[in-house]
Amino acid sequence: MWRDFAKASETSDAASPVLRVHAAGGALELMKYSMRKAKQDQVVSKGAPKVDPQVVSATGQEVTLRDCVDGTRWLLYKLNGELENDVPGSHTKADATVRFDGGTWKVSKLYLYQAGSC
Repeated sequence: MWRDFAKASETSDAASPVLRVHAAGGALELMKYSMRKAKQDQVVSKGAPKVDPQVVSATGQEVTLRDCVDGTRWLLYKLNGELENDVPGSHTKADATVRFDGGTWKVSKLYLYQAGSC
């Protein structure tokens, strides 16, 4: 899901079909909102977050994950290629629920805490 999110954020395209590959429900809506906001702000992202999710709980159809998403190499840029600002990326606590959905696992819930939360 994070690779898909990073790819779509290169153009801030909320309609990118890649977003649906590994996300559904609230997680998909959160990513689409983020893309719409970035488009409105006229920024795109370059790079990718580094993730290392840990399993909190699991059943046969659902897994709950927690992570500290490292966004220090996933930054916002203006459309002219300049960095949006001089604020470096940060580490953000993330909770996610992944569900088995018709033959594939998809993130269905995603909660991102404030920047610097881990």
